[in-house]
Amino acid sequence: MGRSLVWLLVGVVVLGVGVASALQIRGALEREREYRAASTCASVPVTASACRWDQEFTVRSADTNRRERNKSPEALLVLPSGKTWVVTFRQTGPVLSEMEPDDKVVGVIWHGRVVEVRDADGRRQQTSVGPVGWPADRLGGALACIPGGLAAVAGGLWALLARGNRRHAAAATVVRWHGVAIGAAALLTLWAQSGNDWPMWALPAIWGPITLILLACMTGFVIAALRGELGDDEPAGPQGPTPPPPPTPPSAQPTPSAPGSDGSRTSPVSGSG
Repeated sequence: MGRSLVWLLVGVVVLGVGVASALQIRGALEREREYRAASTCASVPVTASACRWDQEFTVRSADTNRRERNKSPEALLVLPSGKTWVVTFRQTGPVLSEMEPDDKVVGVIWHGRVVEVRDADGRRQQTSVGPVGWPADRLGGALACIPGGLAAVAGGLWALLARGNRRHAAAATVVRWHGVAIGAAALLTLWAQSGNDWPMWALPAIWGPITLILLACMTGFVIAALRGELGDDEPAGPQGPTPPPPPTPPSAQPTPSAPGSDGSRTSPVSGSG
C-alpha cells in the first residue's frame, strides 16, 4: 500500500510538470518566431529592444562549474567601455568550453540580454535565455511527463483498489514501469534531436512508433498478468516448495510363528484348553 501511494504521488507531480510544459509550448514557439524575424538594430540599443545587435566582448573569465551541482556554466564578458556582463549557459560547449581570458567573442543582444555567443571560428552557442530550441524542450518534457505521470497514477490507483489480488497488483506494476519506459524514450529522443539539430517534428516522428510498440507490449503483459501467466498465484514458502507427502506404509502382515525346540512352530498367541 505504501509503495502504491508513493507511485500515485510521484505520478501526480510528474503529470503536473508535463501539463505545465505543454501549456508553455505555444509561448515558446511565438518567442522563437519573434527572434528569427527580428531585424538588425540601426545603432547600439540604449534600452531593451526587439531588434538584434551584435556586440563585441572580451572574455575576462569562463567557468564550466562542473564541480558545482547548483551552478550553471558562466562567463564574464567585458564591453569596450569596461562594463561587465555575466552570461550563463545551459551547456558547456561548444563555445564556452573553449573560452580563454582575453579572447574576443560576439554576443547577440536581444531585449536587453545576451542570447547567443559566437567565437572567432564562427561557432555559436545559446545562453540560458536563448529563445531557439525551447519549444522542442517543452514538447519533449510534455511527451516524457504526461504519459509517464498518467501511467504512474493509473498503476498506483489500480494497486490500491485491488489490494489482496496478486494478479491485479502484477498488472498495475506492468502499467507503471511501461509508463517509465515511455517517458525515458521521450527523453532519449529529445537528447538525440538536440544533439543532431533535427527539426521539432522529429520528436513525435521518432517517439510515436516507439510508444506504440511499448503500449502493445504493455497490453500483452497486462493480459498475461490478469491470467496469472507472469508467476504463481501462491508464492513458495521460505523453505522452498512444499515437499511431497511421505508414502503410505504397507498394511500390517501377520507375524510368523517362531520355531519350537522340537522343530514345531508355536503360535505367538497361546490358546486355552
